[in-house]
Amino acid sequence: QVQLVESGGGSVQPGESLRLSCSVSGITLKHYTIAWFRQVPGKEREGVACTSGIGEDIYYADSVKGRFNIVRDNAKNAVYLQMDSLKPEDTAVYYCATDGFCYSDSGARPSEYDYWGQGTQVTVSS
Repeated sequence: QVQLVESGGGSVQPGESLRLSCSVSGITLKHYTIAWFRQVPGKEREGVACTSGIGEDIYYADSVKGRFNIVRDNAKNAVYLQMDSLKPEDTAVYYCATDGFCYSDSGARPSEYDYWGQGTQVTVSS
């Protein structure tokens, strides 16, 4: 019954911005940990950002600190990933996931999340 629907991906040039959206149904998202992951072919899925439902702690991977921002919109039962100053290295399929853990020192682990969005492609190139 839990469903996550992503939108906002696309192709941009280096230095530009994108805002990814994840709309959630079946649960009240404010009570759940929410995370963003990304994956490129041949590499493991990587935790990008996450925030806990209880303490509202926020974690960002070192590679995106200062450039990405995860924001909840509880009224819409949604979460966003604002991505600024995009780099070619950010090119990946991005996934929203919930019902896992967000560790303050290491972020999110893909194997601990049960519910996933379909993924949205982000391509950063000149």
